[in-house]
Amino acid sequence: MGVWYTRTMRNWMRERMRRRKKKPETNESEATGKVGQQKPVVDKHHPGPIVPTYDERAAETHEPDAEGEFNPGALDKRIETEVQPEHPSIPPAGVPEQRPVQTGKSPRPPKGVVVLAIGLPGSGKTTWFKRRGVTPLSSDMLRSILFDDITEQRYQGLVFSTLRSLLRARLIARMPWNYVDASNLAANERRQWIKMAKGFGYEVHAVFFDVPVEVCLARNRNRDRQVKEEVVQRMAAKLKPPAFEEGFAKITVVRVKQGQSQPGEPA
Repeated sequence: MGVWYTRTMRNWMRERMRRRKKKPETNESEATGKVGQQKPVVDKHHPGPIVPTYDERAAETHEPDAEGEFNPGALDKRIETEVQPEHPSIPPAGVPEQRPVQTGKSPRPPKGVVVLAIGLPGSGKTTWFKRRGVTPLSSDMLRSILFDDITEQRYQGLVFSTLRSLLRARLIARMPWNYVDASNLAANERRQWIKMAKGFGYEVHAVFFDVPVEVCLARNRNRDRQVKEEVVQRMAAKLKPPAFEEGFAKITVVRVKQGQSQPGEPA
């Protein structure tokens, strides 16, 4: 009886171990975000996932694919050009706030848009916002709120950290359109805004005021609050146009009308 029982248990254990070896593999990778789940069985009844044949990187960045081809109309949808009007007080037709957020072909539509204004004092940034009925987050606004003095320049770190906190609050509240009015001269000054916006699932647009420094200086001389000309010149030396490589989904270039200096337009 004892020998029979021992032999029976041994056979039972062998069968159990054999079944365990045939158990489907467990996914130990975090690539899918589903650690511990069983890998799907792939056979004639359960075919594998469809693999796209196009170059995803080329599709996303609008760069030529492996065969050197791309859609010539794709890039045109991401860059626009505006001409500053002769009468800045007249609002344009169809401003972005009157249109829904464009989702494009992204697999996960953006929650909204963050627009960064980029340009020198006197380039027309303030007027661009006024014509659209937009109240942007601006460093000048914060200086007035914090110090009762729009010219206060001693606490730049405090001003811009507060400005970023205000934008973060708007993104948490899921406000669809958000505007930042600052010089944003170089890529390193724009990086934190772009990183924050993308971290919250927002698309980032740039509005670049490509206005000659001579025009900016002429307008600056006619403003109530003037920036020293040597300061404007130093800022002009640092100004770098925005690039898609920084993370912008769209770039709008604003220029003055040829032969028109618009010296009375505020910045």
